[in-house]
Amino acid sequence: MEFNYHARFTPDEEDGGYVVTFRELPEAITQGDSLEESRKAAADCLATAIAHRIKDVEDIPAPAKRKHADEEVVSLDPQIAIKAAVYMAWKESKITRVDFARRLGTDEKEARRILDPRHGTKLASMQRALDIFGKHIEVKVT
Repeated sequence: MEFNYHARFTPDEEDGGYVVTFRELPEAITQGDSLEESRKAAADCLATAIAHRIKDVEDIPAPAKRKHADEEVVSLDPQIAIKAAVYMAWKESKITRVDFARRLGTDEKEARRILDPRHGTKLASMQRALDIFGKHIEVKVT
C-alpha cells in the first residue's frame, strides 16, 4: 500500500491563489494564497480526509496515476498512513474489533485506539497489528 496521492493545483482566477483537489477523494478540497501555502494545506487536507474515512468506516481509495500536468504528488503523513494501512487490513479481514483485540492479546479499547487515526499509537503496536494480517511496514525516503 502506498499513500501518495496526486493533487490538482488550479489557479483561482477570481480570488487568487490555488484551489487544491484530489480525484480519488472528492471531499478533500482546500486552497492557499500561494503555491507553497497550498502544498501545506493539501497535506493537511489529505490527512483529514483519510482520517475521516477511517473514523466513518469508509473505504480508502488507492492513489491513481497522474492524469493532469498541474497535479503534484502529496504524501500522506506517515503516522496516518500506517494507521490507514492497519485499518485497511482490518477492514479487508472482515473480523470484528473484539476479535482483532483478541488476536492482539489486548482489550477492545486498545484495538479501537490502534484503529483511531488521531490516537498516537507506538510504531511497534501498529507493526504488531499489521503482523496479524500478514503485512509489514517498509520505509522509503526520497
